[in-house]
This record gives sequence, C-alpha cells and structure tokens, in this order.
Amino acid sequence: MSTKVSDYVLQRLREWGVEHVFGYPGDGINGLLAAWGRAENRPVFIQSRHEEMSAFQAVGYAKFSGRLGVCAATSGPGAIHLLNGLYDAKLDHVPVLAIVGQTHRTAMGGSYQQEVDLHTLFKDVASDFVETVTVSEQLPNVLDRAIRTAYARRCPTAVIIPGDVQELDYSPPTHEFKMVPSSLDRSSWTALPSDQSLERAAEVLNSGEKVAILVGQGASGARAEVERMAEVLGAGVAKALLGKDVLSDELPYVTGAIGLLGTRPSYELMRDCDTLLTIGSSFPYTQFMPDFGAARGVQIDIDPHMVGMRYPYEVNLVGDAKATLERLLPMIDPERGREWYDTVCTNVARWREVMERRANLSADPINPEYVAHALDPLLPAGAIISSDSGSAANWYARHLTMRPGMRASLSGTLATMGCGVPYAIGAKFAHPDRPAIALVGDGAMQMNGMAELITAAKYRDQWEDPRLVVGVWNNHDLNQVTWEMRAMEGAPSFLPSQELPDVQYAAFARSLGLTGIRVEKPEDVEAAWRAGLEADGPAVIEFLTDPAVPPIPPHATWDQMEATAASILKGDADRASMVKQGIKAKVQEFLPGREKP
Repeated sequence: MSTKVSDYVLQRLREWGVEHVFGYPGDGINGLLAAWGRAENRPVFIQSRHEEMSAFQAVGYAKFSGRLGVCAATSGPGAIHLLNGLYDAKLDHVPVLAIVGQTHRTAMGGSYQQEVDLHTLFKDVASDFVETVTVSEQLPNVLDRAIRTAYARRCPTAVIIPGDVQELDYSPPTHEFKMVPSSLDRSSWTALPSDQSLERAAEVLNSGEKVAILVGQGASGARAEVERMAEVLGAGVAKALLGKDVLSDELPYVTGAIGLLGTRPSYELMRDCDTLLTIGSSFPYTQFMPDFGAARGVQIDIDPHMVGMRYPYEVNLVGDAKATLERLLPMIDPERGREWYDTVCTNVARWREVMERRANLSADPINPEYVAHALDPLLPAGAIISSDSGSAANWYARHLTMRPGMRASLSGTLATMGCGVPYAIGAKFAHPDRPAIALVGDGAMQMNGMAELITAAKYRDQWEDPRLVVGVWNNHDLNQVTWEMRAMEGAPSFLPSQELPDVQYAAFARSLGLTGIRVEKPEDVEAAWRAGLEADGPAVIEFLTDPAVPPIPPHATWDQMEATAASILKGDADRASMVKQGIKAKVQEFLPGREKP
C-alpha cells in the first residue's frame, strides 16, 4: 500500500515527538482523518467542541509542557475559527503549529464552497511561517521548517494542505535542481550577550542601593539564578502575570503580580527603587514601572526584537536568562546594606495581612476574594492552574500562592476570554498525572467553558490523575468590564450589555456525569473546594459571588475612589453595595498590622 501525503504528515509529526493534535473534523481534512485511522490514532487526535478551543488547548499544552502544541482544522470556517487561539500563542510567544485544509487545487480561485484565501488570513498571526503544500516533494521541508520556526521563534506557524494534495502518493524530494531537502534535528542552543555588555550591566546593578527585579515567563528556566540574584542584590522581585510561577510566593522578598491586577508591594517596589532589572518580560504598562529618570535599568531577553521598548534601559542583554545570569552573578558585589531588603519584606508581609482581611469581609452572598483565598492553602502539590480573563484574574493574581512545582498561566497579552477551561484540558494532556484547576468567571464559562466540559467528560478516563476542577465565579455580571466602565469612564454599569443570566453550571456538569457543586453561602466555600479536589474526575464548583466587591488597583488612592464613587452614584444599579464594599476593601490597607510574637 502506497504512502499518501496525509500518512507522511502524521509520520513526520511522530518523528518530531508530537503526541497529541487538538482538532475538529471537516471534509477539508478528510484525507488526514483517514490517515489517522490507518495510523491507529498516532499522534492522538483530541476532539474539541470548536476549532477555537482546539487552538486554546494547543496553547495550554505548549505553555505547560514546553513542547510544540499542534492543532488541526478544516478549510474555510474551521481555519477561521483557529485565529483567536493562534493570536493568543503569538502574543504570549508560544510554539504552536496549525495544520489546515483547503479546497482542491482544481477549484482554487473559483469562489468554490468554503474557499478562503488562507495565506491572507494567516499572514499576520503566522507571519513567521505560513505555506501551502501543492506537491508532495515540498512537504518535508515545509513541515519541518514550520515546526523548527515555531520552536526557535516561539510563535504560531501554519501549514495549508489542499484536500486533493492530502490524497496524493507521497514522493520525497530528489537530489536535483529546484528540490529542497530537509532534516529533523533541532539541536539545542544558547544565546549569550558579550562580556562587555555583561560588565556594563554589572556596573549599573552594583551602583544601585534599592534594586527591583521584574520577571516574566522568559525567566522560568532560571529560577535558581533569579533567586540568587535577588539575594545578592538584596532586591525585591515583582512578577508579570505570565511569570507568576517563576518564583515561589513563599519567598519573603517576592512582591507578587505587577500592574492593574497586581499588589501594593509590587507597586511600592517600582515606585521607590533606584535600579530595575527586568528578566524575560515584556510587561507593557510603563506607568507601573519606575518614573523615567528615577531608576537605571538593565534588561535580559532572548529576543532582540523585544528589548529596549518598555523602559529606557541603559543595557539590553540579549541572551538566555539562565545562561546570562550565570555569567552576570560573579560580577555582582554582594556587599550592600539590608535596609531596602527589609523594607520590601515588611511591605510583603503587611500586604498578605491586608489580603487576608479583605478576603474575610462580608459580602452578598459570597466575597469573590474569599473564594480564591480559601482555595490557596488547599492547592495540591504539582497543581497546574489556568485563569480566564476577567475579574477572576484579579483574585488569581493576588490570592494564590505559587509554591515550588506548581505551574500557572493565563492569556497574558491578548487577554482573551474563554481560554481558562481549554487551557486546563491542554494541560491535562501535557501532564496527565497532575491535577489541573481552571478559574473562570460566569461570562467566560458561558462563552466557551460549558461546551468544553463535554470534552473533559469525553477524555477523563485517559488521565492518570483524573482531577480537573473548574471554579466558576457566578455573579451574573461581566464584572471586569463593569468595573472598567466605572473606574475609567466614570459611567454606571450598562445592564443590557453587562448583566448575565443565572446559568446552573453545577447542574450542567452533573448532567454530563461530572461532579457539580453550587455554593450559595460563605461557610460552604472551603468544603466545596475540598470536595472538588477529592473528586474522582472533573468537577465544577460554582460560587454565587457579590459583583459589588471591587478589584481595586494597587495604586488607587482615596481621592480616586471618591471620584469614582461620586460618578457611580449618578445611577449605577448596584451603587450602594459598590460604595460600601469599596470602602470596606480599601480601609484594610490602613489598619495596623498584627503584632509579631
């Protein structure tokens, strides 16, 4: 039996070590689907409920495994549906390969059914590499280059294969003119800055008395080196959201997240430092970084296209974070005072007390901060946590303590809704022996999460550890946008756009044979989390939370809160509760700290 192009595609994916492909079927990839049958489902085809979810699952798989995520879709609408997930991969620098079908070559250009100009469609999202395979001899180089590019540039790439090409007999490229051979090997490599650049960076860091470090996901492979650098410099370490799992939050100098979803000690760290070292982060909100001219700066990033554009750094070190820090550390003078370090640690300890007090404030019916706060001590070792976009991301960023061995991520740059549950499913295929937890709002759950519970139910028996816990903040409100309208526009909530129907998420989960728990009282929150984490399969826990509890930014002042409250009182449907909860939350920052024993 001859080898078809479709057979060779799957063979080559296996040779690259691809074990899973996330996709949805359609006649534009019928040839590939038939090949999957002949290949006894290797690599394993994971069927989502929608192509966008396939792309998100591939992104989650890649984020939590460090390996290539692969998604597949049919021509036309299927290819279009992939876009949002692929943009998520592009903006968060994640290696993902999309394999998509196309109408037969004989029909191309004829306005045929489901014919879309896929090169134009993908030319931005897969700008590093997108190509159509028109003859079999072209295939090895196109597929290998797409995979190698995705890895090397940490980006999405796309390979388009017309339906009739999938059915062709495979012939390899020959040793002749205008044939392009290919190879599989992807040897490891390390980028390093020059010695002169390292010496300049050391001079800047050694001159600082109040050093702040900002880490992002690019520092994830340099945990020990970042810890050592912080200790030698006596620095505090703030984390961009994509770098939440880079360092343990149990370290006393780790100030937590930075930005609108960040913490007060991270805000103070950036406000008061005289030197900034940024490692593997492209955090874009410069208003949360030191005032221009107030601090000298050094940046470390492996991508030369991403350096020097977020802050006026004096030295931009282009290189791998771990290897660069290894060479930089011996140049750092450890002799410095501890006053700044002690101040940072004191601020962190005080903030933890503030967050505990805020979580324990009464609300109607449940304080959303308490939901995350109660989960924190219950998180299992090795847990993988995904957060959706929305107000739930605030509580994820501020209340969950990352401990060694835990992983966590969200849609950091695109900040798209609807990724939390498919991320967790992708994580389960990357690490079937580890528990996964998705934290989502009711808007994101209605958008994508409910349908993907069907996917979780379908594959639950394939996971060594079957736990996938979905926590839903059910407040009947698109809460993050509601608060953004209030704080940024000075406008009351516009109910026709913001109000959500009360969906029975737990009951829907039970209808699929999953564990489903609905929590309506604060005294039941902890027991519900425990039940979900002890379940023998996927579980959905929905918490009826108070939409009036504000996700107060770390830099909010009393004057700003009073101005916001005044504008809301003009006619917000939830105005009385919002003002009451906002004042209660903010006042916790001004209460005296606990006495030390």
